[in-house]
Amino acid sequence: MQLLFAKKIKGIGINTLAFKYTIRRSQRAKKTRIIVTSDKIEVVAPLLVSISKIHAFVYAQQDWIVAATDKIELKNLNIKKPGPANYIEGVAVPYHGQQVKISFADSLSTDVQVKFNDQTFKIYLPTEKLEQDSSEFVRLALTEWMKNQALKEVEGLVECYAKKYNLYPRHIKIKTQKSRWGSCGIHNDININWLLILAPPEVMEYVVVHELCHIKERNHSARFWQLVEVHLPGYKKQRNWLKQNGRNLMQGL
Repeated sequence: MQLLFAKKIKGIGINTLAFKYTIRRSQRAKKTRIIVTSDKIEVVAPLLVSISKIHAFVYAQQDWIVAATDKIELKNLNIKKPGPANYIEGVAVPYHGQQVKISFADSLSTDVQVKFNDQTFKIYLPTEKLEQDSSEFVRLALTEWMKNQALKEVEGLVECYAKKYNLYPRHIKIKTQKSRWGSCGIHNDININWLLILAPPEVMEYVVVHELCHIKERNHSARFWQLVEVHLPGYKKQRNWLKQNGRNLMQGL
């Protein structure tokens, strides 16, 4: 078995990868394949496949490898929905990494309205909803408010970093996703998961910068992470926060 630290291979312009892996030669292997577990990344290759071809194969599959390792790490964590079981007077909901209490008020409007001030969510409910189980109405109203707020904050972050580092997306969208925090399309469209509004603000900042950096670097090579670090020297702390808390956060409100 050989431990291979990613290195530059002549002819394919490979930079150091963000992970290391082992190579296991197998007489029975007909093609090169990658095995990702909780404690290692292993490449199983036929006897005659060269090291340079193995490395090129791993380089091409690096995004899948990073996603697979992140998925395994999240799976090993305890899952707990961050929102309350019932949205009633006085319960707290996650927002910007803190628990914020909600309170109810009567409203002449026919719609549920949400306002945030003094570190409290004020929920304005029509009289008929106050007199019945309004938990689901409140949850949906808070979700919609947070999606709109997430868009405002993402647009502000993009404006700051795009101008600073000349990384301009074509469009910005807020999405509900169950497995991704963000993405950057081939036309530089940035998609951000609204659930990041539940996390500390610096976590959303990291994801936005992460996706903006993909405008310049389309993969997760060492060069990509170096670019992220230039913009956010402390990005590893936020990345680790997502690894530790992301699976719970994905459960939503």
